[in-house]
Amino acid sequence: MAEEKGPNFIEEIIEQDLKSGKVAGIATRFPPEPNGYLHVGHAKSICLNFGLAQKYGGKTNLRFDDTNPEKENLEFVNSIMDAVRWLGFHWNGAADAPPYQASDYFGFMHRAAVYLIEQGLAYVDEQSAEDIRLNRGDFGKPGVNSPFRDRSIDDNLQLFQAMREGKRPDGSAVLRAKIDMASPNINLRDPAIYRIRHATHHHTGDQWCIYPMYTFAHPIEDALEQVTHSICTLEFEDQRPFYDWLLERLADGGLIQQPVPRQYEFARLNLTYVITSKRKLKQLVDEKVVEGWDDPRMPTIVGLRRRGYTPEAIQLFCERIGVSKADSWIDYSTLDIALRDDLESKAHRGMVVLDPVKLTLSNWDEVMGAGHQEPCSLPALPHPPEGVESPVRHFKLGKEVWIEREDFEEVPPKGYKRLFPGNKVRLKGGYVIECTGCVKDADGRVIEVLATVVPDTKSGTPGADSVKVKAAITWVGVADGVAAEVRLYDRLFSDPHPDAGGKDFKASLNPDSKKVVSAYVEPSLAQAHADQKFQFERFGYFVADCKDHQPGKPVFNKITGLKDSWAK
Repeated sequence: MAEEKGPNFIEEIIEQDLKSGKVAGIATRFPPEPNGYLHVGHAKSICLNFGLAQKYGGKTNLRFDDTNPEKENLEFVNSIMDAVRWLGFHWNGAADAPPYQASDYFGFMHRAAVYLIEQGLAYVDEQSAEDIRLNRGDFGKPGVNSPFRDRSIDDNLQLFQAMREGKRPDGSAVLRAKIDMASPNINLRDPAIYRIRHATHHHTGDQWCIYPMYTFAHPIEDALEQVTHSICTLEFEDQRPFYDWLLERLADGGLIQQPVPRQYEFARLNLTYVITSKRKLKQLVDEKVVEGWDDPRMPTIVGLRRRGYTPEAIQLFCERIGVSKADSWIDYSTLDIALRDDLESKAHRGMVVLDPVKLTLSNWDEVMGAGHQEPCSLPALPHPPEGVESPVRHFKLGKEVWIEREDFEEVPPKGYKRLFPGNKVRLKGGYVIECTGCVKDADGRVIEVLATVVPDTKSGTPGADSVKVKAAITWVGVADGVAAEVRLYDRLFSDPHPDAGGKDFKASLNPDSKKVVSAYVEPSLAQAHADQKFQFERFGYFVADCKDHQPGKPVFNKITGLKDSWAK
């Protein structure tokens, strides 16, 4: 479906590494912290890392960077595994393999820290967090050495052991790598590599009260798992020198194997009309702006899934936007285009009336017979994939049908081709009808449209073309139509960059991001199973809600329209 493209810059690196023999095969990794639900930006990283491994015959490790026990839990662990599986990938070389966890390596990381102390490459710093921050300097001012930087190796070993044994309170000391406080890269100004946290870990319990910093843990995990290409987003580019510094020293000491992993960075996904900050997304959930992490308006993978986006559409979207080192904004419509392209030949069609008004065919009993219900049918897939025969959907036309309120105008505007007194249209899949008028209530609101059926004009019969009309309208029979709840979702924000430049992102919440209507659907739609996708003719793509949809009580979510309603 996607256009053939040349290799991106990461693929070029991999191909050169394989060709030169620098690596015998490739291994990538996806290393989320289990402190929240994955979002569409993570989907890009998942598709990139797993896609590269698939393309070059390698493997991708799923690894939980669970080094922050106060913010992580098993709910997030399970949701992440489910999201990766749903996107179509398996990890660690097998469909049933358990994921890796940073906490599996805490023992090794502790030994590595002790090794650095023994080599004079790390020290325990008892400055306050504020003093450490101030003494680190900034881009225009070099850092100042800690007064504890030149302690003896033995003293540092004893102090670190006291930290390990829980004899020091939180925040009273950190272990720092000893590199260069005058480095132009602030990340090399003796970064902290261990801190004290008396907190129960969801995996290791109370076994540890000191925890490695992510920047220390991440390269060690890559090395132990023999990752060849560690692919990160651009915000980690400044951390790469420390990544290399640490692995080189551990390799020199024989703690890890050569060749060591290499880190490469790509631009993260910036999608218009979306925020991806976990903190801000959590705020929307906590303040009940949305109805949970899986609210169909959320950019989380569980939200996109409930909205009706397919794994294939998300993979296609990620393939189309490509990979580069340059930051850019991707318009949300690109995701919807991928969704339409995926569902066009797969989603069964169906008729639905979202704003119903009754249409009565006043001559029906006379022409067709009292109580008669005429069987009608249409293909469920007008353009099925090659070699696939379209299923047929069946419904009935009787004296009364539901039509869209906008399909009738008592005084039509210029160019209007649908129902108005004296005009003829076709009921799609059924007969040609001629409008004769309407019935109004005491307030002047139309409550019933009146028409007559034109005999011998049924679609698919020899007389179908005997009467020419300029429009065909969708409809649902009163006799066999089924009442349904339809949730019309739209973008959560009306501003394409809702949190850019420090803006209050909640100020641009779209008040029309969700509307719920009572609709009528044709019988085939009433038989939908949860999570089944459809194209509602004229309205767009919809999905049977995976939580609330029930047989006899259908609930559908709008995924996207047939075209971009936000186009300028």
